[in-house]
Amino acid sequence: MVQRIRLRYTKRGRLRFTSHRDFQRAFERALRRAEVPMAYSAGFTPHPRVSYANAAPTGTGSEAEYLEIGLAATRDPETLRKLLDESMPAGLDIIDAVEARTSGLADRLTASVWELRLDGVELAEAQRAVEVFLAAETVEVQRRTKNGVRTFDTRGAVVSLEALPAPADRPLDNACAILRLVVRHLTPAVRPDDVLSGLRAVADLAPPVPSAVTRLAQGLFDEESGTVTDPLAPDREADTAAPPTVAVTADAKAPEGPAA
Repeated sequence: MVQRIRLRYTKRGRLRFTSHRDFQRAFERALRRAEVPMAYSAGFTPHPRVSYANAAPTGTGSEAEYLEIGLAATRDPETLRKLLDESMPAGLDIIDAVEARTSGLADRLTASVWELRLDGVELAEAQRAVEVFLAAETVEVQRRTKNGVRTFDTRGAVVSLEALPAPADRPLDNACAILRLVVRHLTPAVRPDDVLSGLRAVADLAPPVPSAVTRLAQGLFDEESGTVTDPLAPDREADTAAPPTVAVTADAKAPEGPAA
C-alpha cells in the first residue's frame, strides 16, 4: 500500500434506506468501475483495503459519512473522488477526498450533529419537551438488542438539544418542528431515535408520524467552542505543509453506462 485516501460521502433521499452492507457492495462496484488501483489484504481471501468509520443507522440520511481506502499506486484525491462519484448511485455522493497524512480518523469521530424533522408537532410543544429533557439528570430508555432488552441513559450523551421552527417552504397549515442535537459517541451508542424515546418518556412528546433524521456532521467535539470539527481538516493542514507528491497519472476515465 503506497497511499491512503479518506473520503466523505452522503446518504440522501431514498438512499437513506440503504443498509451499510448495501453501501459496501455499491462502493466496491464503483471502485472496479472507476479502475481504482486498490491495495489488497494478505491471506487466502484477499479483500480491498477499505475501512468504514461509524456508519449511520439504516433509515437515516447523512451529509457526513467517512471511509478510508488503501491504494497500490498514487492518485490525485480530487480526480479519484470525481471518478468514484460518477460511478455511484445518485444519493450516495462522494463529496470530499483528502490524502491521509495523519493517523486515527476513527478517533476523531467523537460526536455527531443530528437534525430531526417532527411533522405534526408544534414548535411550542417541541420546545417544552426539550426543556424537560435538558433539566433531567438522567433519561433512561430501553432498546431491544440481540442479547435482549437493554436499559441505558440518553441524557449523558446529549451535549446540546434545541427545537427550531420548520423551514420557510413548509406549508403553513402543517405543524412541523425541527430538533437539532449534538450527541457524543459513547458506549452504548446513543442514536437519534433513543433521544426521541427519551423525550417521549420524560415529556410525552410523541410525533404522529416517523421523524426524518439526518446527520449533518460528525467529527471531533471541541469542548471550548462546543462545536463538532471537520475530521479531515488535520489531513488538509498536513498536506499543505508536506512536500508535493509525484502522482501517477491516470488515463482511466469513468466507465460509460449506468451507475452501479
